[in-house]
Amino acid sequence: MQKMYLLITITNRHDSDEFTSFFASKEIPIMYSTRCYGTARQMTLDLLGIEETTKTVHYCIVTENKKAELIRALTREMAIDLPNRGISVAIPLSSIGGRRTLEAFANGHQDDENENEVKDMAECETELIVVICAKGYTDQVMDAARGAGAGGGTVVHAKGTGSQYTDKFFGLSIADEKEMIYIVSTKEKKKEIMKAIMEKAGTSTDAHGVAFSLPVSDTAGLRIFDKD
Repeated sequence: MQKMYLLITITNRHDSDEFTSFFASKEIPIMYSTRCYGTARQMTLDLLGIEETTKTVHYCIVTENKKAELIRALTREMAIDLPNRGISVAIPLSSIGGRRTLEAFANGHQDDENENEVKDMAECETELIVVICAKGYTDQVMDAARGAGAGGGTVVHAKGTGSQYTDKFFGLSIADEKEMIYIVSTKEKKKEIMKAIMEKAGTSTDAHGVAFSLPVSDTAGLRIFDKD
């Protein structure tokens, strides 16, 4: 099975529709977008006579082959390497929650035997679990996660875009407003937490949750994870 990656692409907000259309043309099954702002100092903005830059962050899960294709296309077709155009980075997933989630993100070309099995892709001591669910179902996700030993979570609001395949696959509109929930977990607890989320708030429930995890190399301010 190919490795899976979280591709994060940050663009100016006025270019958002252009990049959304680009990803759609490359048959990316699911993408989520959130609004954000640049971090230039106010003094710098005043000196240059410009206003604070508004940005859009696009998230999508892709296979290794698709990642390579997109990185090339972002440079050649979208000129993302030009100044003030944007930036894109790929982060390897450490695991993904369930066959249906895997197939959806891989556009239906991946197989997995167990619908709620958590498929490991990398090993690390600490994990960032990312859950994307329908708006209004954060409590259902967090109740499942806490029941499996999770602590708190952080919620980010997003809007999704999906292909016709994805709409048919899940039986719901991917374009609805979503909630992205970030949960930090130890490696030992990750599988149980993700399994509980997929069983109680997964694609077969009203929450329509999908989950994956990212490797975390270091943490600060999380005493339960500190070893020294």
